[in-house]
Amino acid sequence: MIKEEFIRKSPVRIFERSIEGGLKPGNIGILASRKGVGKTSVLVQIALDKLMQGEKIIHVSFNAHTSYVISWYENIFSEIARRRNLENIAEIKDQLVRNRVIMNFTQEGISVDQIIRAIRALIIDGGFDAKTIIVDGFDFTRATQERFEKVKAFLQELNLEAWYTCTLASEEPVLDKDNMPIVLRPIEPYLSVIVVLEPRHDYIHFRVVKDHNRYNPEEMRLMLDAKTLLIAEL
Repeated sequence: MIKEEFIRKSPVRIFERSIEGGLKPGNIGILASRKGVGKTSVLVQIALDKLMQGEKIIHVSFNAHTSYVISWYENIFSEIARRRNLENIAEIKDQLVRNRVIMNFTQEGISVDQIIRAIRALIIDGGFDAKTIIVDGFDFTRATQERFEKVKAFLQELNLEAWYTCTLASEEPVLDKDNMPIVLRPIEPYLSVIVVLEPRHDYIHFRVVKDHNRYNPEEMRLMLDAKTLLIAEL
């Protein structure tokens, strides 16, 4: 399969159509689930789709070493390429690596202002014209309205979109009566898209809780394969 056909047939196209054409610049999207359900895999697949289209990605990790993040990209790309019989794999992988920067931060002793300054320097001073920021491992029990007001303003200023993972607590309840993750309620006005991953018998279900100005819209016709953690049509 040639790259252009690969992009056109990607399940991420269905994902985007299900949320009003995508997350869009200036907005924050959340992939939420309990630990080990597949959030990081979905995040990486979103990032790989954008990289395949020639876009630049900044991947921010709060809980994993760079080598571990790279292994996620390598493994998922290899499995997708194998399943789709993708051509020119070496050339495409080289493009993906050139267009991706991985940044590691701890959640202790560093402010959101410092993180924003580091990303701004990479984009403006370093000439790395990214359009999407991927954020994995942020502890949303630390989330404040002030923090996400700053993040939202930064994204709008530089015309960026940001996808986060959010790990839900292992104990009940984690969702309120409107299916909203309780931990996200205080900052919900700053979030444009919220998708909860729910384990079913033999697959993982995508539940769209918030789609821009709509709440609990029609179900997304996608699933996550419980074995491969790849996005597939339902």
